[in-house]
Amino acid sequence: MDAVKLVELAREGRPRAVARLISLVENASPELRAITAELCTGPRRQPPATVIGLTGSPGVGKSTSTAMLVRAFRAQGKKVGVLAVDPSSPFTGGALLGDRVRMQDHATDSGVFIRSMASRGHLGGLAWATPQALRVLDAAGCEVILIETVGVGQAEVDIASLADTTIVLLAPGMGDGVQAAKAGILEVGDVFVVNKADRDGTQAAVRELRNMIALVERPWKPPIVTTIASRGEGVEELLVALAAHRTHLVGSGELEGRRRARAREEIEAIAVAALRGRFAYLHGDRRLDTLAAGVLAGDSDPYTAADELLSAL
Repeated sequence: MDAVKLVELAREGRPRAVARLISLVENASPELRAITAELCTGPRRQPPATVIGLTGSPGVGKSTSTAMLVRAFRAQGKKVGVLAVDPSSPFTGGALLGDRVRMQDHATDSGVFIRSMASRGHLGGLAWATPQALRVLDAAGCEVILIETVGVGQAEVDIASLADTTIVLLAPGMGDGVQAAKAGILEVGDVFVVNKADRDGTQAAVRELRNMIALVERPWKPPIVTTIASRGEGVEELLVALAAHRTHLVGSGELEGRRRARAREEIEAIAVAALRGRFAYLHGDRRLDTLAAGVLAGDSDPYTAADELLSAL
């Protein structure tokens, strides 16, 4: 089936067509260019999907919180897409793709599309294919798209450049205030959620978060919501916080700026990948080995060698 027909079926909401398109994206199919062109230049649904990212350390309840939000948005009658990114093993290259296990309640719901994706060694908490898979779900009519990152640490903040709103999840007893203060992830959160709020130390975690947030100068002061996702508690407060941030984005013009930045980063990533591929095709590793030998011998320096490499392209 050609790309145009496949995209046409996806726009009609056919789940198999959506799944096939995402698979072609993940596998960097030769048809990817035609698919992307059709998705971008063809008829678009307005307004575009609201993109919400969920990130945080392993074990804080990202999958359970995602399932809770899916349930809440479906209760509002919205069509929901979920992209759940799992880490790939650096040894075998495999990925468990187990996030769907916690979302079995939505498995038979035609208004929910859930796709697990392996990170395939891509850093930042996302997969290489996530931005374009996002475009596929948007074309398929999803009104809300939830992106669940892999369990991240203090530097994996790619989700902030992809989502309209980023939810950072924490749990009581999983790191102290010093850890939070030095975490780059603290600066990208639009809404903070302290999950598993039935545990001891919840209020202490909220206080530490509030103190840390006060140190960061931002036009938007991120709210802190406590939840018990396994029981669905706190979801109403979380929806209110998400709606408030959406209102702020639209009113301040930041929503358009974020989406423009998203497109800019996607273009840059594609261009860099193309340059690497072109270099490998033209010169292989031999040219790079020659330049590296010159740097080691003291005949050149890395900047000069890099200039030579670029001029060869």
